[in-house]
Amino acid sequence: MSLLWESLILVGLLFLLLALGVYVGLALLLVGLAGLALFTTAPPGANLATALWSATSGWSLAALPLFVWMGEVLYRSRLAQGLFQGLSPLLSRLPGGLLHVNVVASALFAAVIGSSAATTATVGRFTLPELLRRGYPKPLALGSLAGAGTLGFLIPPSVIMIVYGVMAEVSVARLFMAGVVPGAVLTLLFMLLVALLAFLYRHQLPREPRKPLRQSLVGLLSVFPVLFLILLVLGSIYLGVATPTEAAAIGVAGSLLLAGLNRELSPRMFFESLMGAIRTTSMIGLILAGAGVLTLAMGFTGIPRALATWAVEAGITPVALIFFLSLVYIVLGWFLDGISIVVLTISVILPVVKAIGVDPLWFGVYLVIMVELAQITPPVGFNLFVIQSLTGEDLFHIARYALPFMGVLLLMVVLLMLFPELATWLPRTMTGG
Repeated sequence: MSLLWESLILVGLLFLLLALGVYVGLALLLVGLAGLALFTTAPPGANLATALWSATSGWSLAALPLFVWMGEVLYRSRLAQGLFQGLSPLLSRLPGGLLHVNVVASALFAAVIGSSAATTATVGRFTLPELLRRGYPKPLALGSLAGAGTLGFLIPPSVIMIVYGVMAEVSVARLFMAGVVPGAVLTLLFMLLVALLAFLYRHQLPREPRKPLRQSLVGLLSVFPVLFLILLVLGSIYLGVATPTEAAAIGVAGSLLLAGLNRELSPRMFFESLMGAIRTTSMIGLILAGAGVLTLAMGFTGIPRALATWAVEAGITPVALIFFLSLVYIVLGWFLDGISIVVLTISVILPVVKAIGVDPLWFGVYLVIMVELAQITPPVGFNLFVIQSLTGEDLFHIARYALPFMGVLLLMVVLLMLFPELATWLPRTMTGG
């Protein structure tokens, strides 16, 4: 049987299992076993054990539950409320007023939470009620939060980057640093978009009272705890003082310390945050285990190797490949969550990417941006579900409000292609990694 038919059968089986409601991790595992049993002579049982162990025992993965736990602690704290109060006086001076709090607060929390949905939920709990109470148009309030919440995957520490780094065998520390500059640029682009939309809605925006600059600067003191945690975690990685796993442990200790200083750390809060981290990590672990089996099966069938050879012989350019992959990832974003998209495609796509000379570090940042786009793409955009749970608004209405921010994410992909140094410059300057 040709590799084309083998590929079509395995893809069809995968989508059939997903349509039947099988968990993504189990679906990947079953498709991998089917590939080994039907199209190779390798013994499925022995290879299953090897794949499960190798996919879940990497030292880099130890950072995953720690960063998730740090995010769970911060999610249950009132730091987001302090951020809103601290940023409001200063950002209210900009065109768009307090809508910029959605963007800046999301960027700051992204640097300590590592999850897009958690960032959206943490910031939205405090900003949306206040923005709507003050009379800001709903399309701007909800759309800006949906878009800015995606920064949770790009600005390190990022759960998606850890998963990609482990699967692609790329340094997680360098991946983290590769996301810093694109994350900052994307934050500025979101703020520019908010200013533009504010001009278009200028007759509907409330007029914010101006406060003295000194009072605005004093209010920024409430932002310092989050900035301290960001510098503690990312600074230790950049300077080579700590590995991502060690920095994650430092982050957990820092988040528990901040919660204790705010008198929010109780046995119940500690237990709930720990259990939340265990649930999320278990879900990701199951997906990684299934992806490990599928990756091994793909290696035995030779499908990725054949695709890489074909791409080189056909003379496919990096620009053409990225354009095609962007269309594929947009379609996958209609049906799958971010982590599933990464683990489902990376074993097949990465050999092709490397074969035509694309830097895996750069590709990781590009892939994260496409995953961000999936977070606000209906009907399975996680950020849309989060905002729907906060407001009760129709899911497709929220997606329509977020449409301009989808355009900015695609613009960021173009900028990344035109200026690849956005992703590759900072990792080259770091110590260690």
